[in-house]
Formats: sequence, C-alpha cells, structure tokens
Amino acid sequence: MPQSSLPPLSRRGLLAAAGAAGAAGLVTVAGPAEASSPRRSAALVVHNARVFTGTSGHASAEAVAVGRDGKILAVGTDAALRRFVGRDTDVVDARGGTVMSGVHDGHAHPMDAANRSLRPSLAGAEQTVGELQKTLTGFLRDSAEQEPDGWLVVEDWNPVGLLPHGTAPHHSMLDALPTRRPIALRGGDGHNLWANQRALDIAKITDSTPDPVGGKIVKGTDGKPTGVLKDDAQPLVARHIPEPDETRLADAAAKILAEAAASGITTFMEAVVGRDELGLYRRLAESDRLLQRFVPALRVETEQTKDPAAAVAYARKLRKDFRDVRALRFGTIKVFLDGVIEYPAQTAALLKPYLDEDGRPTDHRGDLYVSAADYGRLSAAFNADGWQMHAHAIGDRAVRTSLDGYAYALRRTGRRDLRNTTAHLQLVDPADLPRFAALGVVPCMQLQWAARNTWTMDALLPYIGPERHRWLYPARSLRDRRAALAGGSDWPVDPLQVWNQIRTAIDREGTEGGGGLYRAEEGLTRTSSLLMHTLGTARQLRMEHITGTVERGKAADLVLLDRDVTRCPVADISSVEVRLTLVGGTVVHDAESSAGRAAAARVTRAAAGPRPTAHASVHGGRHASCGCG
Repeated sequence: MPQSSLPPLSRRGLLAAAGAAGAAGLVTVAGPAEASSPRRSAALVVHNARVFTGTSGHASAEAVAVGRDGKILAVGTDAALRRFVGRDTDVVDARGGTVMSGVHDGHAHPMDAANRSLRPSLAGAEQTVGELQKTLTGFLRDSAEQEPDGWLVVEDWNPVGLLPHGTAPHHSMLDALPTRRPIALRGGDGHNLWANQRALDIAKITDSTPDPVGGKIVKGTDGKPTGVLKDDAQPLVARHIPEPDETRLADAAAKILAEAAASGITTFMEAVVGRDELGLYRRLAESDRLLQRFVPALRVETEQTKDPAAAVAYARKLRKDFRDVRALRFGTIKVFLDGVIEYPAQTAALLKPYLDEDGRPTDHRGDLYVSAADYGRLSAAFNADGWQMHAHAIGDRAVRTSLDGYAYALRRTGRRDLRNTTAHLQLVDPADLPRFAALGVVPCMQLQWAARNTWTMDALLPYIGPERHRWLYPARSLRDRRAALAGGSDWPVDPLQVWNQIRTAIDREGTEGGGGLYRAEEGLTRTSSLLMHTLGTARQLRMEHITGTVERGKAADLVLLDRDVTRCPVADISSVEVRLTLVGGTVVHDAESSAGRAAAARVTRAAAGPRPTAHASVHGGRHASCGCG
C-alpha cells in the first residue's frame, strides 16, 4: 500500500486549542511516576516515525518529544521516549511518516503573495493576443462597477507568454479592450509590468521620460513607450494604483500564511520589505495571526546604494519602529544587482554579451544596477553595523559583482560571521565557484527553476549558448567546493510547491520538466537537498542555534509528513502531504482539521495552474546554433 494512502494519524487530544477533536490512537505507555509528574511529561510525543534529524546522530530515531516550553525535549527510539508520556501528553502515531525540521524559505515574498491574491490572475498562461483580450474582457466584466476610472490590475502575466512566441506586448493591445479604465498587468517574475495608454497617461510617461536608475521604459522603433516597464521603472505606474483595504489585505495574508504552514514552512525570509510590509506584519501580530518566524530583508533602493551612511540610518529607523513586532528578526538588507535573464527581458547582467536568436554575439550585456565598488562600500557599512547583505544576482556578472563587494567588505571589517548571501545564481562563471566558501558567502538558490522547460531552453539557451548554459544553477559544483547551500522558493514568482522544489534539487526535472537539466553534473543528493532547505537556510538566516535540526533543546519547529521522505522514490517527494506543522511547539497546521484541509486545498489548486508549453513548441526545434533542436 502506498504510504500516501495510509489511514489518518492516530492522536489523543491534539489541537484542542485550535478546535481539533478526536481521541483515537492513544498510546498508553506511561508508568505511575511519569503520569504523576506532569513537569517531566511532554506536551506532545510523535512516535513510529522516521526522524530526519539533520545531524550525524540519532540515525535510528523513531520518536520526538516536545516539551511544554515549545522546545524539543528528546529524540530517540519509541521505547526510550515512552517515559515522557503523561496523562495529558498528546500522542501521535506517525505511521512511518517522516518527522523533520520545518522548511526554512530563505527567499520568498509572502506579503506580496497576499496582495496578489486579491486580484485576478493570468496564472502564467500562454495565450494569443486575442485569447488574452478575451480573458481580460472577462475580468472587466467581473468588475464592471469599477467603470470608468477604476484600475484593473491583473497578476501573474507571463512576459514571454504571448503567442506566437516572439510577439512583443504593446499598449495598443490593451487599448483595444472595451474600457477606458487604466490597466496594468504585473509580470509573474516581478520584473515586468505592462500598462495601457490610460495608465501611461496617468503616470505621465512619454517618449521623453528618462529611464529611472535600475529600470527601463521599453520603447518601440518609433521612440514611443510600448507600455512595458522593467524593474525599477515599474513604480512609475505602480505608485498610482490604489492600495487594497488594510483589513482585506491582512485577512488575505493570514490565509497565505496558513497555506505556507500547510506546505511545511516554519521560517521565512521576506526578500523585499519596506514600511508597508512591516505595517502588515504588525497588524497580523496584533491579531495573533503570524504563524511562522520571519526575517524581513529591508530593501535598499538602487539610488540609496550611493550613500551607505544614509542607507544604514534608514534601516536602523525601520528596525526601531517595528522592533516590538513579535516573530520578526531584523538584520538583513536586500539589494537588486540586476534583473532577469530570459528573452525578451534580458536585464540580467552578463560577463559576455547575449547572443541573438541565430547565435551571433550582440553588444548587449544586460543591466548592472549597482557597481562592485558601490556594493562593496554599502556592504562594508552594513556589515560593520552587524547587518548581513542579501543580493539579487541572476547573471554571472551580477554574481561576480556581489562577490567582489563582499570581498571588499571582508577586507574592511574582517567579519566572516554575518553570512552575506547571494540569491538566485541562475548563471555562475566557473571561476567564481570557489569564492563562496573562501569569502563565507551563502548561495541561496531556487532550484525548482533547475529543469528543462521553456524558460531554461527556449527563452535562454539560444541567447547564451551551450557553453554558458551548462553553468545554470550550479548547485553541486558549489557544494563540492564547500559552499554552504541555502534554499528558497521566490513565491509568488512561482506557485508554492515546497516539496517539488526539494525534489527538483535532486533530479533537476521536477513535475514540469522535460528531462533533467544537467542532473549528472549538478543534481544534489537527497540528504543534501533536505539539509539545504532546513539547516542550510537556518544557517543563512543566522538561526541555526534555534532551528533547522531535530535535536534536544532546539525550538520545536517541526513537520510530520505522510510518507518516509528519506526513502520514497525521488519523484514521489513532489506529492508529499504535510500532516502536522509546529512552530515553537504550537501546532499551526493540522491536516485533519477543517482549516488545515482548506489551506492544503488552496495550495493544491494554486500549483495546478497553467504552465508554459514544452520548449519544442516555442521555437519549433530550429535553433541549430545552440543545439536545442
């Protein structure tokens, strides 16, 4: 019988505070001494499990006891942990499923996911212009009360998704819709926005509007704006979009965090945070709806990087203003060094120029938003004040810039303990691989992207060539050079698919891939992938003394899975179901409760959305220059 079809978990009195009921499966193993000594008994014991501790010890651990202080009381065999079961101990029979540390997401945007959830979504679909116009007309009809001036904002537009492929978005396609309302389509990648002419007029964007630092107003051959805004040009329009009602947004965020708990996430690093996001965290905390631990990465804008002292003062002020919000751990700064690499955006910074579709070099190397010198001075200033840096770096030039900046900061401060981080690392020059360990820099990778699909093949391979393409997401190469890997989802750039992410790090294929992407060269072992997304990310976030492994004295941030994830077929990891999630010993997800079932169902629906078609359908297999045919 497959483990996913096992009977429900046995439990006694579990989740009384959350409204869960049931007393089936009580394991009566306590002796008189234990029963009469509640201070020695555990609040919860999970037994008959495969415990992945994340440590070199407890290889045969079958049970975990959680103390009444929210910490792990003991880890060991079923027999050894019987002494912790008292009259009021909740006992769960895991029926062979895995107990492990909760997943630590080292790069995500949960508050943005909440915001997006309040708006209609294109779900990354690929459509002809006519099909897209039909979909948008339906969205207009659904919100007809917003005529004639209310904004239509649509999420998860696929910037490379217009069919036939190569069709460039233009505001005229949106202007043809039966409305005069301002319209903005937000790219699912977070780096592109497409606006109609009414929105451009509201933003006063004309052919003479200069590109902002770190952004680009795309213009046609006639020199006029096409309606597409890249990276830091997006706020030119976005700042005019009304903010959602605070109560609705907080309610949406609470649902989003419940979905994350249902996915097994116990810690987040929110990768772009300003005053608005911190205010939302405060509202959630005041209503006791913050389920996970959070590390807010305070964004330093491109123009702020020129004045390190002012940037440090800005971060200090935010920390002071919100230090009372429980569950927040300040200390991280976020900077964008480049954009995205896929055609047609090509705003990621490369060491060598992009190629054209026929494999010929161009004069375009992407956009580097911050120089190595400026990033070094900024990193040194923040490091000296005890902050760690977190750089968005997609292209190999941006990755090198981050490392050069960290090298300068290390020389100036001598501090190696801050875990400066480079995120994404879609393309890394082999010469830079050893520098991560040498500088103590953490590579935080989103390995659900490391699969053969339209993004890595059609929108990328022809434009960088096979020699560079080989170094996409070089996880094993980094690990073999003793870099300490960490992981993240970048949710909601992608749907939240935690366990498919962990699986794809292993087989470089996942549920959507058309074969492994350099699996033999860059695929991780199962243990390495599990550690990367638990202890590795806890280390990135400077929390490994609190969480990340299952051992006595650490916080009981734990998940119970429906199968033995250490032994099941790798492909089955994608469909793991989380039965129980605890943060600090408190149950924040119970798959058998009505709320838990609803949250898990929302995760499943989001993951089942449309995806781009197979890579062969995009270019017809005609790219002889790159070998993808």
